[in-house]
Amino acid sequence: MDFVITADDSIVAALPDPVWPVVLLALIQVVDGVLCIKPVTFIAECFDAVHFPRKYWWVTPPIKFAAGAGLIAGIWIPYLGALTCGALVLYFVLAISAHLRARDFGRNLFVNATGMLVICAATGLFSFVI
Repeated sequence: MDFVITADDSIVAALPDPVWPVVLLALIQVVDGVLCIKPVTFIAECFDAVHFPRKYWWVTPPIKFAAGAGLIAGIWIPYLGALTCGALVLYFVLAISAHLRARDFGRNLFVNATGMLVICAATGLFSFVI
């Protein structure tokens, strides 16, 4: 397995080990993408709560599907899974900031956005950072 030593002396794996958290996160992203095609009620309410314009709702399924594909391809393509996992962490940091900016301090912030941030960060740490 290939490793890289970063500036802070942590070791980052080129390929995920173990693989199962990456596969699980990919599955979550694909299911989320399907739920966003014609947003189910709780997703539509989340989009509305952060004032995400309806004319842009169509971009979320391709983003979710691309994340799922990047995670799965990253099982065999060095660093792609880690990069995709990092991009998902950034995505959910931005989602949290959108909820904070909209003063949406309920379930959408604490269960949806923060929960997914924890899952993505944990997957990245558990599967890619030694």
